[in-house]
Amino acid sequence: MKYLIALLVMGLLTNNFVLSKFYGICPFLGVSKKLNTAVGMSAAVIFVMLMSTAATYPINQLLIKNDLEYLQTVIFILVIAALVQMVEIVLKKFMKPLYNALGIYLPLITTNCAVLGVVLLNVDEGYTFVQSMVNSLGAGLGFMLAMVLFAGVRKKMENCDVPEFLKGLPITLVAASLVSLSFLGFGGIVEGMGLI
Repeated sequence: MKYLIALLVMGLLTNNFVLSKFYGICPFLGVSKKLNTAVGMSAAVIFVMLMSTAATYPINQLLIKNDLEYLQTVIFILVIAALVQMVEIVLKKFMKPLYNALGIYLPLITTNCAVLGVVLLNVDEGYTFVQSMVNSLGAGLGFMLAMVLFAGVRKKMENCDVPEFLKGLPITLVAASLVSLSFLGFGGIVEGMGLI
């Protein structure tokens, strides 16, 4: 149980996929302008992470059993793409405003390296099914935490007097790096708690 808590905390804080590993930067920078779109995108990413982990775990076991590990990445991408299409159809039918707000970034979940990264990390680390699901949940919640925090930072930046040469992407990248640096403070939390 302690190890599962450690996996969750690591995914959320110390090994945050966006702020520590720099996976999923495209939606992080593109959809974090407003809080509601950041939360909507994060919820979709969490769902896709959990479903893709649940779907790819047994598939990976079959691949290993049949000596076909070299097909992992291709098959994982296909599973993720199918899940993203399902999310897109559901959002378009039942949550049209969120679907419109997410725009092009919703189909980009397919190529979001955070989703593929968590699935491949679960395989590389040799996690059990439960450990893989907890790791995926922690990574998804960490993605949401980063998105929500950065949406708040960007909201505050709207009222700031930014020099002309820093307006737009430069100040966004500076702010993202400062948010990322703030997560370095959590570096020893898992070891300090004695969870691992």
